[in-house]
Amino acid sequence: MSDSNASVARPQQTAYELIDSRPLTGHQKSIIGLAIAGNISEFFDMFLIGFVVSLLTSAWHLTGTSVGIILACSGLGTVIGSIVWGRLSDKFGRKHAFQWCVICFVIFTALSVFLPDGAWVLLAILRVGVGIGVGGLNIISIPYVQEFVPAKQRGVLSGLASVFIPMGLLLGSVAQSLIGGNWRLLVALGVIPVLLLFWLATVPESPRFYQSIGKDDKAREALAWALEMPASEVGALPEVKEEKKASYSLLFSKSLKPLVIISLGSFCFILGSFAIQSWGQTLMKDAFGFSTQMVAYLFMGVSVADCIGRFGSAWLADVIGRRWTMFSFGIIGAAGCFYAAFFHSSGWQFYIAVLIIMTFADGVFGILNAFGGEQFPNDVRSTGLGLGYGIGAIAKIVGPIVMGALVGGSYVAQHIDISVITKAFTFFGVCLVIGAVTYLFAQETKGKDLESL
Repeated sequence: MSDSNASVARPQQTAYELIDSRPLTGHQKSIIGLAIAGNISEFFDMFLIGFVVSLLTSAWHLTGTSVGIILACSGLGTVIGSIVWGRLSDKFGRKHAFQWCVICFVIFTALSVFLPDGAWVLLAILRVGVGIGVGGLNIISIPYVQEFVPAKQRGVLSGLASVFIPMGLLLGSVAQSLIGGNWRLLVALGVIPVLLLFWLATVPESPRFYQSIGKDDKAREALAWALEMPASEVGALPEVKEEKKASYSLLFSKSLKPLVIISLGSFCFILGSFAIQSWGQTLMKDAFGFSTQMVAYLFMGVSVADCIGRFGSAWLADVIGRRWTMFSFGIIGAAGCFYAAFFHSSGWQFYIAVLIIMTFADGVFGILNAFGGEQFPNDVRSTGLGLGYGIGAIAKIVGPIVMGALVGGSYVAQHIDISVITKAFTFFGVCLVIGAVTYLFAQETKGKDLESL
């Protein structure tokens, strides 16, 4: 009798209470691992183009303007990809969108290998296609992970999708140090992510997406897969009062304030760090005289520092909260920009500034998109994050063009006036301060379940 009363007194845990109360399963780790591997491999090429361009400046006699256009086209693709794939992810599901991002990225990368010498305009056009695939993947993978993991660890676990992105920079550095000046072979390595499609075939669609389209039975099966238990033992699903299709009208009516915060904040942080990602190798090589091999070694260190910063921001977000993590990393990153602006009499001083900027201004991306996704409800999460980040990613066009314009129209390999660094990095530092303050106005989401947001 007492056992019967006890069972009545303890109602069955809901599905997401089970997620929150249990250790991570192997299947949950597989989703996280897929997101990490996807972002590393796809961003490998986004970082690699910096090394490729540093090789092509001499071989193709590129001007500062043409280099800026090539790098800006990658940014343009990222803007398009973030917006388009964010919407498609809410409409057709995280898994299908992930698949087509990989396919898009691989096709345009493969085409780049066969370009004739000197065809920098065609390279720039193909970089748009590459950017479309890459820009969508990060936007899709973060909500994909968030919708499978415990609320109390959601910051660090979903942040892991972005934490290891700098490993792409490390792999690019290693690839260049091993391959040397063969830019076609470097680009060809970018087709390897096609292997991700086999991994993707082993994981289910997001349970929250299934619920948003009224497929509770499929949602239960996805959760059963994640929990590694029979579907019949999965607890109750949260009630979805009204099934709504993702739309921009729904986003603007329900979530205009977070959309503005994410757009402005992302723009400022991306602008503050992307110039290093795209122009850092060229500045080190042609402004400060480091050899191509030395630049590759130095950027291995940059990639490690960036990974440490990203892991630190993802971890701190679950400890002190998302807003204060964003603020503190932004201010320290801005200090690195100001140091670069006024203390760059030697290449090593500039390199120290690069390390600070990438550890903090870029390191904040360990939580930036995860925090951005949490600002929106389930039915428009990817749409909101994709549009907000996509608008912010315009900085990936502005940053390289600003640097290209400052460098000027002469052949990059001939001369870069070091004085451009003062103007550029003062501007980037101010942007980071604005971004840091902007995120203080966001809703704090530390420890909250997704249904309450």
